[in-house]
Amino acid sequence: MSRSNRDRTEATRAALIDAARRLFVEKGYAETATPDIVAAAGVTRGALYHHFEDKKALFLAVVEREAARVAAEIEASSATAGDARAALLAGARGYFDAMSVEGRTRLLLLEAPAVLGAAAVAALDRDNAEGALRIGLTALLQHQEGRIPLVEQLTALLSSAFDRAALEIAAGGKRSHFEAAIAEVLDGLSA
Repeated sequence: MSRSNRDRTEATRAALIDAARRLFVEKGYAETATPDIVAAAGVTRGALYHHFEDKKALFLAVVEREAARVAAEIEASSATAGDARAALLAGARGYFDAMSVEGRTRLLLLEAPAVLGAAAVAALDRDNAEGALRIGLTALLQHQEGRIPLVEQLTALLSSAFDRAALEIAAGGKRSHFEAAIAEVLDGLSA
């Protein structure tokens, strides 16, 4: 494929993902029709089906991109932190910053489980944000041999807690209270 052809292909795919994201946030997955997506993207229906098997595959691409952006924000936030606790707290702030992007909480925490199923969303989490959380918890607990075998379970529990906190914050909860609660949990784990 020539460079200009590849560029057009990537631009079309990106336009579809961008348009679909806007509509999924605005209307929800169920209420978004593929003709609306192609019209918003300025492409043909054939272009949609050239890039994606169906609307669900396009939704998955939207969610994968959002999850990768959340993970990147967490990584960037925690990269320069000194110790494990500081890195986890910085990562928590990064997560809340990332989830404050308009529509992201709806896409990742409400629509994705309903459309893709819990197992697919759990796999997406494991491939993205949970990796940094697992590494941080392992470092935090490195001197507590009895707790190291529990890192997977602690990661799953704290990941769920972060998601619930993001939903509460999106609904108007005070972010600073959730950040303080996370610090309390981490301090309890490291005690």
